[in-house]
Amino acid sequence: MTALPGVTAAERRSRLVQRHLLTAATRAASAREVAHALTGLHATDPATVFLAAAARMRAPTVAAVDAALYDLPAGPGTEPDLARVRCMRRTMFVVPAPLAPAVWHATAKSNDPHRADATAKLRETLGWDERRYADVERALLDALAARGEATAAELAADVPDLREQFVVNPGKSYASRQRASSPVLGVLAAEGRVRRSRPAGSWTSAQFRWAPARPLPPLPAAEARAELARRYLAAFGPVTVDDLKWWTGWTLTATRAALAAVAAQAVEIDEGTGHVLPDDVDPLPAAAPEVALLPGLDPTAMGWRHRDWYLDPAHTPELFDRNGNIGPTVWWGGRVIGAWSQTSDGHLRHRLLADPGREARVAVEEAVGRLAAFLDGTRVTPCYRTPLERRLSGG
Repeated sequence: MTALPGVTAAERRSRLVQRHLLTAATRAASAREVAHALTGLHATDPATVFLAAAARMRAPTVAAVDAALYDLPAGPGTEPDLARVRCMRRTMFVVPAPLAPAVWHATAKSNDPHRADATAKLRETLGWDERRYADVERALLDALAARGEATAAELAADVPDLREQFVVNPGKSYASRQRASSPVLGVLAAEGRVRRSRPAGSWTSAQFRWAPARPLPPLPAAEARAELARRYLAAFGPVTVDDLKWWTGWTLTATRAALAAVAAQAVEIDEGTGHVLPDDVDPLPAAAPEVALLPGLDPTAMGWRHRDWYLDPAHTPELFDRNGNIGPTVWWGGRVIGAWSQTSDGHLRHRLLADPGREARVAVEEAVGRLAAFLDGTRVTPCYRTPLERRLSGG
């Protein structure tokens, strides 16, 4: 039996820093290039998109990322360079607009429950039947078409039924009230019929305007999954079957079929059998270690199910919340070595969980200065708070 080619943990870290644009030599000119390199950027927290792109751009500015997300190129029927898509694991990502159809069709089945969940919730809490839901949805789309773009509050002013409120998580300490507009818009967004436009507030705001979306071109699901698997392996390989299954939210059968469709090459890694694209077995030249300050939910930190090769398991309780969401992290040479946060006055603080040496400590201070310049006084609080981030922030 022929032995599989081997990829060491050190080689994986070298791939990580270079392909994820975490070195000075590999940084990108635009947010679109960053999203393309990583397949997509996590977008549950609006600030993550800006901070993840900024960490990988040569000359990052808020205006440049904002333009890629929301400005329409010249010409009829155009869309921004980047598209927000509810896709992998039913979460929000920002992906290059040309990739959006493949990403959406590859994960559309996981989005199917959105409509059933929303109609059931509104039936149970507000007594809406399917006919009323359909009427409200139609009225919302008509109002949005008339306005061109609108906030949820503006749409609720046009369609009074959207103002009705219900309790989320009743009986819990974190119970809250929500307007009917939220699940209705969520379904339409998941189905690709509306899109989030520029927020009503700053770049850290989650109060988005909404706009009609152009229908996505049809694409067979198996073809879409193969394309997404190919992109993921190019950016994250080698990966295990478990990594790909977890990252996409696919079934095991769909995961294996997608790997077969791209003729993935099996390789030996510390976790067992990994997979790379067939022309991607040879190691990259080693990269000198550099520092990166990455935000909560960064796509690199959240890119693999198995993380021991870049994250000491002993640090997991400090860096992740109880649901598996990672907070802001400090990286050195492809490893997570600490965390960072902001105090209430916007001051950046960090803590290293291991001593990486004087060169790394100096580089961390320089990276903190670059991040402070990008933030320019803006206060960013991650939507998912982790133990160490909370302590560093003082709250």
